[in-house]
Amino acid sequence: MEKTRVGDFDYESHGQGYATQRRADPRIASLVNVALGSARTIVNVGAGAGSYEPSDRYVLAVEPSPAMRAQRPVNLAPAVDASAEELPLDDEAVDAAMAMATVHQWSNAERGLRELRRVSRGPVVVLTFDGVQTVPVPTDCVDGFTEAYYARPESFLDPAVRRSQSVWGFIDQTAQRRAIATLRDDLDTGRWDERYGRWRTTPHFEGSLRLIVAQPDE
Repeated sequence: MEKTRVGDFDYESHGQGYATQRRADPRIASLVNVALGSARTIVNVGAGAGSYEPSDRYVLAVEPSPAMRAQRPVNLAPAVDASAEELPLDDEAVDAAMAMATVHQWSNAERGLRELRRVSRGPVVVLTFDGVQTVPVPTDCVDGFTEAYYARPESFLDPAVRRSQSVWGFIDQTAQRRAIATLRDDLDTGRWDERYGRWRTTPHFEGSLRLIVAQPDE
């Protein structure tokens, strides 16, 4: 029987290149580590290829996609096949819970967030594209989510970059080809730099990336 995928993006068909294109940016990782506080045991939900998992703590990774679990580096523990909405953990089983750029793919975000709160006796740390604490995106950000290339539009011409960004999975192939052709032409003719060139020298971009931290008593 074919397993129903979680969320609205097909990672089995399109979720390639995450281990290389979606590496943890050290500046964002620093904010995440501070938010995790003194937690020694952490569950990482929607763990994907393991970006932002602290290397000096015990991390239990949870990831429902076989394609994403297969991309985890050999130095990381294998991920458990489970979803955010039904975490296979007891109440307050870990010191902290984290979810990095994944909530928008959950089939039931409210239920998943309640599960994070249930299993964590400490902070719940969520990196997402809406919320409270703005996360400045540096111009040389090494985590290749869409906004990371605000100053490097040429990167979108690389199919490997697009394959590691779920947003392209919602655009049909005809529209993708048209968008890429337009971007290439704008870059070749200099129109992009005439209109948006100031972004190439802007050291940080404050867009939709947010870090949300909830403590047990909140």
